[in-house]
Amino acid sequence: MTTVDLPYGRERLVVRLPARCQATIVAKPPMPTAADPQAAVEAAFDEPVGTDRLEALAGDCSSACIALCDITRPVPNQLFLRSLLDRLHAGGISSDRTTILIATGLHRPCVDDEIAEIVGDPLLHHSVRILNHHARVDAEHTEIGHTSRGTPIRIDKRFVEADLRIVTGLVEPHFMAGYSGGRKLVAPGLAHAETITTLHNHEFMAHPLAASCVTVGNPLHEELTEIANLVGDIVAVNTVIDESRRLAFINFGEVHQSHADAVAFARRWSEVPVPRRFKTVLTSGGGHPLDATYYQTVKGMVGAADLVENGGDILIASACTEGIGSPSFASAQTRLLDLGVDGFLGDISRKKRADVDEWQTQMQLRAQAQAHIGLYSGGLDDEARAITGVETVESLERAIAASAERHGDERIAVVPEGPYVVPRIV
Repeated sequence: MTTVDLPYGRERLVVRLPARCQATIVAKPPMPTAADPQAAVEAAFDEPVGTDRLEALAGDCSSACIALCDITRPVPNQLFLRSLLDRLHAGGISSDRTTILIATGLHRPCVDDEIAEIVGDPLLHHSVRILNHHARVDAEHTEIGHTSRGTPIRIDKRFVEADLRIVTGLVEPHFMAGYSGGRKLVAPGLAHAETITTLHNHEFMAHPLAASCVTVGNPLHEELTEIANLVGDIVAVNTVIDESRRLAFINFGEVHQSHADAVAFARRWSEVPVPRRFKTVLTSGGGHPLDATYYQTVKGMVGAADLVENGGDILIASACTEGIGSPSFASAQTRLLDLGVDGFLGDISRKKRADVDEWQTQMQLRAQAQAHIGLYSGGLDDEARAITGVETVESLERAIAASAERHGDERIAVVPEGPYVVPRIV
């Protein structure tokens, strides 16, 4: 009997496939990783992309603000953060003039043990000021103006007012913005709720090019780029990791140029050619930390939608250890059930600013328009299961067998890494 294992929370979930199933594994080709990660970090800082070395930049500044991703992204900060701070200090910016901001967007603030996990270095955790971004606190934001499309720009003033602005992050497929990292740390990461809810309204989310791995013509990517430009000069640390979370790529430089180089690298591994679509697709929510909530699990559904035949089945495993997600997302899911698909989409299409987190419900409907979805999760209680809007299954093995029998097709696709891999039909 063939088995596959999927990331599931902090563990691996072994799934035994029915005897007659013919499984096609959709995974990245082996990614070259850094033999000496620390040497790769130092080389990235020594050879910046489109800007001066960090020490020289710091020499012209008296303060710095560093944006880090929140707990939902497994960024290898422990590899580069100490070197980054050492170089700032060498250039003349002291610890008391340096602020680290957790770019939460509209996610909840990170608590102490999560901040320790994000920073990854106990000494740094206690030697520099680390604060959460609060998207709903008006006084913590600076109004910059509007984009050419009319999006109001309000960004965390601690970042805007710093002499040296640095974003750090993981470059991986993102189901709305094309790729994560870079400009995305500024908005939505450090943006006010007004900016974020405008960027996530129905018009942006419904655009066919607001999709994984798409940057050319993607209105959300273009909007985020324009916002970062209007904030001012920004530099970035960009990383790419393999499926075992080992460092494969790192660079440092001007925010857009360095991000584009990282995207070019990531594309070669994340976008996987597949010769056909399948009636049954098994995937995951990506494992910890991404699959901690059902809200984030939607990304895995959307990622599999292009691989499944219309009317087929997407079966997804996600731990959901923190439950459904925010109360706002729970409210959006409840409205979906109350209004129905057409009523919900009609309601959100009239808004210039989305209600918080309802965009994830909209993206779930994008996947459901293509396929029936079955969710395997041990982290949801009965109340949460009732508002997912998808079928919950107690056994992936039985669900796979039932799908294959229903469609009369024993061929299935398995995407172990979930949203971190983007199938491309060729």
